[in-house]
Amino acid sequence: MTKQLHKRLSEGQVEFLLKKYQSGELKAKDASAKMGIGRTRFYQLVKKLEEDGASFSLEYGRKHPNNRVNPNIEANILKELNFEKKKIISNPNVPTNRYNYSYIKNLLKADYGQNVSVTTIINRAKKNGFHLGKPPKKKHDREVLTNFVGELIQHDSSHHLFAPDSGIKWYLITSLDDHSRKILYADFWGKETSFAHILSVQNLVLKYGIPYSYYVDQHSIFRYVKDRDQKSIWVNYSKFTDDIDPQWKMVLKELKIKPVYALSPQAKGKIERPYGWLQDHLVRTFVRKGITDINEARKILKEEVYQYNHKRVHSTTGEIPAIRFNRAIKEGKTLFQEFKLAPPYKSAKDIFCLRIIRKVDSYKNITFQNNTFNLPKTTTTNEVELRIYPTPKLTEIRFWDKEKNEFICSKTIESNKLSTVHF
Repeated sequence: MTKQLHKRLSEGQVEFLLKKYQSGELKAKDASAKMGIGRTRFYQLVKKLEEDGASFSLEYGRKHPNNRVNPNIEANILKELNFEKKKIISNPNVPTNRYNYSYIKNLLKADYGQNVSVTTIINRAKKNGFHLGKPPKKKHDREVLTNFVGELIQHDSSHHLFAPDSGIKWYLITSLDDHSRKILYADFWGKETSFAHILSVQNLVLKYGIPYSYYVDQHSIFRYVKDRDQKSIWVNYSKFTDDIDPQWKMVLKELKIKPVYALSPQAKGKIERPYGWLQDHLVRTFVRKGITDINEARKILKEEVYQYNHKRVHSTTGEIPAIRFNRAIKEGKTLFQEFKLAPPYKSAKDIFCLRIIRKVDSYKNITFQNNTFNLPKTTTTNEVELRIYPTPKLTEIRFWDKEKNEFICSKTIESNKLSTVHF
């Protein structure tokens, strides 16, 4: 029986059965079975009828209210709610203005070893002035549009003051598999550059394989658009949209990955949803820990991504992303292809790089940003493609004969000598 006794039988019916037992007309096991209760509860009612007589009632009074919370737990709930209000909700520098009761629930368990329901926290929040109305729901299509992992990689960046104590906005670049909703890449960057996005592709491809397509917005890093980019470095205004391949797109073309462009901000809503969850959790943690350094922030980001991928049930798929991803791989539902370095390439740096074309002069030299490089092994009439792989201190430039598609040599230069190469 699922309902309580007083909801199934009236007091008159219960009293009738109890008196039948008292008169010997019913055995205890038969009477208790008809009531749908255990023997212990049955004998408690028999005793109650004997004591109360005509005033017999199924109602009982609680000695203690059933919604009491341990005073220490309640104190910690209010402490964390107050912290959120002062340091997060009321702080104009923090890019979030909502309470996160689930975050506080997890915080109480992790930091204090106290298990509390979200409902209890919400009740205390309402009672003590730590509650805001529900935000309006955004109308975004959250449907999974793919049947395979690797079929569509949702890729974007988010620019926010993630760590308010640092006073510096960072870019969070993230790549997410549409089918599983697993975050395959996430990292903070001080600047958003083409090479930062190229490195994200490198990281994903070397770890998981080559996906079928990338879904991105119309940012100039991803796509040349004629009317918008007429004043770009491509100068030639006779070029039409997609006549020019930006650096990031050149890498995708080399890997035979299809770029798919969102045609509106609304179409991008589904893609940006993980950023909302990550941003909210990261900001709260950074504020509480006083994070100011991007490298320390990256450590926490790694932990949050792990929680997202391996611990949380995704609201759209109803599954944990990593489990859904791994099952799809096991069942062969994947469009990822193994990355293999094929001739004539010598290194992954020949693919995941920035590309620039230069001509060799009569002395077999080329000049790039006021830096002269001698290439004795090439002919004087050939165009040379510089495949540039920068790091914070040193940049490797790999020279390729454009006509013969042959590797010539590799040279290293200090990164600060290349003004247009940003890491």
